[in-house]
Amino acid sequence: MNENQLREEIATLGRSIYERGLTHGSTGNISARCSDGWLLTPTGSSLGRLDPGRISKLDWNGRLVSGDAPSKENFLHLAMYQERRQNAAVVHLHSTHSVAVSVLADTNTEDALPPLTAYYVMRIGSLPMVPYYAPGDMALAGAVRRLASRHHALLLANHGPVVGGSTLAAAADAIEELEATARLHLLLRGEKIRPLDASQVAELKRRYPAQS
Repeated sequence: MNENQLREEIATLGRSIYERGLTHGSTGNISARCSDGWLLTPTGSSLGRLDPGRISKLDWNGRLVSGDAPSKENFLHLAMYQERRQNAAVVHLHSTHSVAVSVLADTNTEDALPPLTAYYVMRIGSLPMVPYYAPGDMALAGAVRRLASRHHALLLANHGPVVGGSTLAAAADAIEELEATARLHLLLRGEKIRPLDASQVAELKRRYPAQS
């Protein structure tokens, strides 16, 4: 896929995410590798109204090469790419149900969501929660780096999820599965549940190691 096609794909994904209520206002950002750097949605932009030609292009030192100024969370994406060379795309959202889980006092910071479905285990695996940092705080990049080499999906406390994938479609599918599971988890709070047991989780991870 050439760079222009990738720009169009980012804009199409952004519009789909926005129209389905997975992001709002100018929140969230999407990035993808290209042949000579990486593309990132611009700062202050709505994912529902992206202009492919104005999407930011950066080098691997995080410097702007062309396009509009990049999202102020560009360092978050760069940390994911540098720690996970297999990532070809990163999606970060402020999706409602995932953020809700990130502010609950009893959320397990080692693994924020239970293994409620097979597809959650296959696409997310485990979900550690990164401690809270103010938007734009460079310390967040360090916190992400400490976890990203072992996890392609992270939940930022009081902020939202960030997910890397081998393709833009894979990253989008995974973050949508995460949001759906967060919603299911919140719907089930207070109910007796039957999550997948350890042997079932282990079998899924054995069968689908690339997604765990």
